[in-house]
Amino acid sequence: MGKDYYKVLGIAKGASEEEVKKAYRKQALRFHPDKNKSPGAEDKFKEIAEAYDVLSDAKKKDIYDRFGEEGLKGSAGGGGGGGGHCGQSYNYTFHGDPHAMFAEFFGGRSPFDHFFAQNGEENMDSNDPFSQFGMGRMGSMSGFQRSFKSHPGAPHRARERKKDPPVMHELKVSLEEVFSGCTKKMKISRKRLNPDGCTMRNEDKILTVDIKRGWKEGTKITFPKEGDETPSNIPADVVFVVKDKPHPVFRREGSDIIYPAKISLREALCGCTVNAPTLDGRTITVTSRDVVKPGMKKRISGEGLPISKCPEKRGDMILDFTVKFPEKLGQNTRDALKQILPP
Repeated sequence: MGKDYYKVLGIAKGASEEEVKKAYRKQALRFHPDKNKSPGAEDKFKEIAEAYDVLSDAKKKDIYDRFGEEGLKGSAGGGGGGGGHCGQSYNYTFHGDPHAMFAEFFGGRSPFDHFFAQNGEENMDSNDPFSQFGMGRMGSMSGFQRSFKSHPGAPHRARERKKDPPVMHELKVSLEEVFSGCTKKMKISRKRLNPDGCTMRNEDKILTVDIKRGWKEGTKITFPKEGDETPSNIPADVVFVVKDKPHPVFRREGSDIIYPAKISLREALCGCTVNAPTLDGRTITVTSRDVVKPGMKKRISGEGLPISKCPEKRGDMILDFTVKFPEKLGQNTRDALKQILPP
C-alpha cells in the first residue's frame, strides 16, 4: 500500500478543492517546524505539502484516485496499478520546497504573527484551528478567501507582487568633486530573502557611484531592485540624488561659479585688481579700470565647472562685486570729496 494522501490531510477520498485547501491550511499550520518543535514535525510538514501538491492538481489527483501512489510514481511494476493506465507511468516525484509552498499559500505573509499571537497552537480546537481567533468556520477569513479565489491554483500560481516605491538618498558632493569627477562608495542596509522564500536576513551592500565631471545638482543615479526584499514585494530601486555641499568660497549656478569679489570704495572709483582663486588651485588676476558700481558683475570665460553633456567645455566664473563703504568720514575728507566728486 502506498501513501494515503487523504489520510495525511485528514479528509475523505473525493474531497472538494475547497476541502483540500482547508485541510492543508489546518495541517500546515499545526505541523510547521517554526511552531511545532516535536520530533518528526519537519517530515510531517513535508508530507502534508506533498499531499496537497497532489490533491490540489486535477491531473495528479485523478491518477492518484485511480491507481494510488504506486501508479502516480510509476512504481506499480506492471501489476494492477500500472496496467490500469495502459502500462504508462506518471513518474511523479515531489521536488517542491514545503516552506516556499507554505509562504506562497499564505500570500507571502507569515500567518503566525496573527494566528499564534494569543495562546499558541496547543490550544487550537482539533477541528477548527481558527476558532480561538473568533473566526468560526472561516466566517471572517475574507482576506484569505479573496486571495484563494483570485489564485485558485495556489500554490501553483505565483501571487502577484507589487514593486515598492523608490528609496531616495541624498549624495552630497563638493564643487571640487564635480569639477574633477570622483568615485563614491555608499553603504546601504537592506533585507534579503533566504533560499526558503519565506524568512529574511539583514544584509549590508556597498554601491559604487561614479560622479561624472560637471554633474548638476538633482542628477539621479538609480540602482534597480536594491531595496528590501520580502516574500510579497518586488524590491524597490535605490536612487541617489546629487546635492551640492556648501562651498567656503564659491556658489554654483548651473555650470557657472560665482566668486564674491569685495573691493573698497576707493577701488570701486579708481580701479581695482582682484586675485580670484579657481577650483583647480590656480589664481586668476583680474584688473578693472572702470568705475565698479554695487551689484556689478564681470564674467571670466571658461573658468567654471565642466558642462555635463560636453565635459571638455566649461562654464564661466562670475565675479560678483561688493563695494565696502567706510563707516564714517572725517570733515577734511568730506570737504575734499566735495571738491573732487561731480555733483
